[in-house]
Amino acid sequence: MRTITTTDALAEFCTEARAHPYVTVDTEFLRERTYYSKLCLVQLAMPGDDDSNAVLVDPLADGLSLEPLYELFRDTAVVKVFHAARQDLEIFYVDAQVFPEPLFDTQVAAMVCGFGEQVGYETLVRKIAKQSLDKTSRFTDWSRRPLTDAQKTYAIADVTHLRQIYEFLAAKLAESGRARWVSEELQTLLSADTYIVKPEDAWKRVKTRTHSARFLALVRELAAFRETHAQARNIPRNRVFKDDALVELASNKPKSFEDLSRSRLLLREARKGDIADGILAAVKRGVDMDPDTMPRPDRSREKLQVNPALADLLRVLLKAKTESAGVAAKLIASAADLDALAAGMRDVPALQGWRSEVFGTDALRLCDGRVALTAKGADVQIIPLD
Repeated sequence: MRTITTTDALAEFCTEARAHPYVTVDTEFLRERTYYSKLCLVQLAMPGDDDSNAVLVDPLADGLSLEPLYELFRDTAVVKVFHAARQDLEIFYVDAQVFPEPLFDTQVAAMVCGFGEQVGYETLVRKIAKQSLDKTSRFTDWSRRPLTDAQKTYAIADVTHLRQIYEFLAAKLAESGRARWVSEELQTLLSADTYIVKPEDAWKRVKTRTHSARFLALVRELAAFRETHAQARNIPRNRVFKDDALVELASNKPKSFEDLSRSRLLLREARKGDIADGILAAVKRGVDMDPDTMPRPDRSREKLQVNPALADLLRVLLKAKTESAGVAAKLIASAADLDALAAGMRDVPALQGWRSEVFGTDALRLCDGRVALTAKGADVQIIPLD
């Protein structure tokens, strides 16, 4: 099993890989102690039936540059195959602002091919490659060197079986004509906005029970400070302070270090120094904020007049359509999306792209009273009324 530790060796492998139609890719990383993922290993494999065309790349080796890999990523003649690529792509985008193109994500492809929602790699290995995986090294410290033989075997299996899975799914997509569906789904993964966390938007991830503008202003300022502090020091945001402490601070509006010392939920380290200064400054900004600039939650869907009977019919239609198409219902529309449709909203994902072909077009016809549903045995059939 070959491990690459020099830039020249990586360049040699990537040059060879560019002569093939695809290359499979995976990573191992740590994120428990940092804001940004720490890349510890990259696994690569060219087409083949054994381990001879697969390598491990050690990004922690002295002097190794990943630029040859990024050049391979930019080569649009070679498909880059991942499974559940989001975290892998975030690492590469943060490091070099590069995306692998064209991209193929076997988890997305498997959903489109009828393997269920967010199907795991181990399941695909079992169902498609007819193999089992040794998961004993799944929870391991990938930053420690040297790697054990067990770790290397575990890591390389993440790209060797992936070759057979990719070839199987790519053939299924070509046969069904659904390759475009996968391409549409991957656009989000290939957007920089997916990986850029803006501190001013961090408040939207904090769950609160209060929706007053003033309270949300405090939440926004505290969340923005926490995000900025965590990013600058590359530490997890929860190491600054956790969400429950953030909500407590927004409720109590501390004005002094003495007020911070009375917090029940704030970490001891956050009651002094830079974090304490940042908290007090954020609270002051929230308290002093002009009402016209305060954030307000999007509550438009709370006021929807949902037709419950129509919403139930849409659920029946969705179940029938997704069973017929062999795709997971949640991939098409959520329960909230169906309620929005039944309330007259038309800006839902189910009415766009390939989802419209599978469900959206008939859903609109049902909403407009142009079709009816009838049961015939175990099947649901659509009856045109126009």
